[in-house]
Amino acid sequence: MSGRLTRLSRMGMPRKNAQTLEQDAAPSLVDRVRDGLVDREVARPTPGDIAGVVGSLDDINGAGVEQVRTLAREFSGLGELAVPLCDPQVTDVLINGPGPVWVDRGDGVEPTHLSIGDAQTCRRIAVRLAASCGVRLDDSRPFADGILTDLPPGVVAGGVRVHAVLDPPASSGACVSLRALSRGHGDLAALQRTGMFSAEVAGQLRDLVAARRSFLVSGGTGAGKTTLLAAMLHEVPASERLLLVEDTPELVPDHPHVVGLRTRDASADGSGEVDMRTLVRQSLRMRPDRIVVGEIRGAEIAELLLAFNTGHGGSAGTVHANSLAAVPGRLTALGALAGMPAETVARQVGDGVDTVVHLSRVAGRRQVCQIGRLSGDDGQLRVDILWDRTW
Repeated sequence: MSGRLTRLSRMGMPRKNAQTLEQDAAPSLVDRVRDGLVDREVARPTPGDIAGVVGSLDDINGAGVEQVRTLAREFSGLGELAVPLCDPQVTDVLINGPGPVWVDRGDGVEPTHLSIGDAQTCRRIAVRLAASCGVRLDDSRPFADGILTDLPPGVVAGGVRVHAVLDPPASSGACVSLRALSRGHGDLAALQRTGMFSAEVAGQLRDLVAARRSFLVSGGTGAGKTTLLAAMLHEVPASERLLLVEDTPELVPDHPHVVGLRTRDASADGSGEVDMRTLVRQSLRMRPDRIVVGEIRGAEIAELLLAFNTGHGGSAGTVHANSLAAVPGRLTALGALAGMPAETVARQVGDGVDTVVHLSRVAGRRQVCQIGRLSGDDGQLRVDILWDRTW
């Protein structure tokens, strides 16, 4: 990853001996090692593969551990951005154009020692990350979503979700958002230890899964919806088959029988698109025990409600909502996108979706704040509070 990505001191001033990435791994060496890996037909190089190629170069006297680590980061597409992802507390790494790289460790966003010097470097980083995900990012398609799974040593995540936006439409340089998809939060006990909820709530969540009640996890952006949903799926018996439907794979449940389906954008000629609604419809034919939609955001709600009401108890999904009270209105609006009258949405949701678990950020920390039950027998969708966090 070329560009001036430099480490800064805690006071924000460059260290006297700060090194750019090119100084750590010169582009010529990166290219030569990449060529060597291609010659050896190595598509996903391990540190051992990289060390072997470096050792075969006539003018290089072997490869040191740090040099191999730097090259592995380079070939993953992350480069120096892998450094903060080695911290198990980091959930997000953010580039907002030139300037400091920011991270979220669960207590709000804070700057790191990494900084990007100019807009050209931001663009190169964004394009390279998109290419590493196998997705297109250029002026004709300035947005990209993807996932990295071949991660360099030290990165603790099971995968890294990548979202990138070029300038324009970003106003001051390409923006990149990296989300660590970690298996480290694999169960409800682990999340309970982080303070996301109490032992009482943990018991309610386990009972919800065991009773095969269909549920939604609601909350704002970054509230921890996907993390909590994955932990609840960990509680599903190993004998059950999970069908996951997502735009970009984020759910990494620790479960032995998971089938993942993801959407696909149209090709350059406008063909080949596969949307969420199609995937939910196809998942119904794949013998699922539970269908899980990573995020309900459009007309796919019609097929999902069909699944919830046709014997797929225990199915689940996430939905954006600012409060528990806002969930009925949000679901009604999504149903309208599918051409469903409000009364139909109310009855379908009331019959098929039992519980909503709502998350919020409290003093920068993700916490379960309310649990409610949805009903719509009279054609009016509403939610009744079953549990409310004591503030």
